[in-house]
Amino acid sequence: MESDILQTPQETLTCCICQGIFMVPVSLRCGHTFCKVCLILSSKDFRIPDLCPICRQPSHWTFINNNTMKNLVSTVRENRLMKYLISEEHKCVIHKERKMTFCGESRAFLCQLCSDSQDHRGHTHCTIGERACMQMLKLEKQMASLLKKILLQQDNLNKARTTIFHWLDDVTLRGEMIRTQYSKLHPPLNEEVNQYMACMKNQSSIILEALRENEAMMVHKRSQLIELCQELKATSQKPYEVLLLQDLDDLFSRSELVQLTQRMKPKLSAHPNTGLTARYKYFQVKVFFQNLIIYNCHRSLVFGVRRFTSRYCNGHTFLAVPRSYRASWGTESFTTGKHYWELDLKNYKEWAVGVCDNVWLKKRNFEIGSEGAFLLVCLMDGDHYSLHTTCPIFHHHIEKPTGRVGVFLDCEGGCVSFLDVTQSSLIYSYCPGTFHCTVRPYYCTVYKWS
Repeated sequence: MESDILQTPQETLTCCICQGIFMVPVSLRCGHTFCKVCLILSSKDFRIPDLCPICRQPSHWTFINNNTMKNLVSTVRENRLMKYLISEEHKCVIHKERKMTFCGESRAFLCQLCSDSQDHRGHTHCTIGERACMQMLKLEKQMASLLKKILLQQDNLNKARTTIFHWLDDVTLRGEMIRTQYSKLHPPLNEEVNQYMACMKNQSSIILEALRENEAMMVHKRSQLIELCQELKATSQKPYEVLLLQDLDDLFSRSELVQLTQRMKPKLSAHPNTGLTARYKYFQVKVFFQNLIIYNCHRSLVFGVRRFTSRYCNGHTFLAVPRSYRASWGTESFTTGKHYWELDLKNYKEWAVGVCDNVWLKKRNFEIGSEGAFLLVCLMDGDHYSLHTTCPIFHHHIEKPTGRVGVFLDCEGGCVSFLDVTQSSLIYSYCPGTFHCTVRPYYCTVYKWS
């Protein structure tokens, strides 16, 4: 059996991508096997390729860990190491004994008599086989860590490129929206709107340049990580008798020192619009909220698939539960007319305000991004926030309101607008004709936690 293993053809143990011995082998549905890191890095978008690199069969973007091949590779390498250890050139020149012990301090192979000698007494010793296992485990762990960093950097890079791709379109859309709001003022403030547009254009250009510099840095860091990963892979290909004596600390240290470049999360400044607050306040109404619901969430959930377990709250005993969300909707629904109300949100990290239809309320799963709710949503991701509107979901690159948020509902126009009351600036306005149904005021907030 041992002879059969030693006679295993080299091509059986070889990854066709790197042409080296398998390192953490994985197999696709077609049965072909590759090093995990080679398979993922061979793809343009750094994911499991949709087709097998050998037979071009669909992979369905999944693989399985090939533990049988991993054990075979390990056995072959261990047997080849043992064959080297029993060779005449490996025997101790002093005691003529086989060297089967590894000394951690002197990084040397020792026979039993040498390991018991005064020179090595008190040093850390282990068998050469144990040392081989430890070295390979260290390499696998470090490669897994590097691969994780590469994938995280690629994810950040993809998001950064998406932001750059849409940046100018988003700024143009915001400019058109602001011009529309100014056009409703009498008399029109042409000089002010021109200053506003010039300021926004200048700020947008500066941010765009910074976004491109951020993208270039991400690409550079990704290249550094890939080079280190390839260096680790090359190190793993060395024979055990060479690898065992190599100090990997410097290589591991360089791997840990490469830090990811975080993507920019650009924000346009909120500029005041003269007369905006006064025009909205002309339609101000008192809105009363009812049907308080408490949501229990186990962790920070992703926008668009946010679902909560809810229960009615008749009293006030549950209102300060950490990480609990509460929501309520207006006692009165609106079908006609123009209506404006404000909510104070300065004490909340995450919130959603706007209007929703009765069909959405009846679903009771309250998925924030689902159809029937026209909301401005503030979400936290670590220390950063992001503003979105729903139906359709849209990410806004503007400053977060720090105090009161105004909601203006135009039933005839079929749209709703959101105002940063403190700055007297427009956050977003839906296009006319967005909805043609009876809607109710709605809000949802989350309490701060320590």
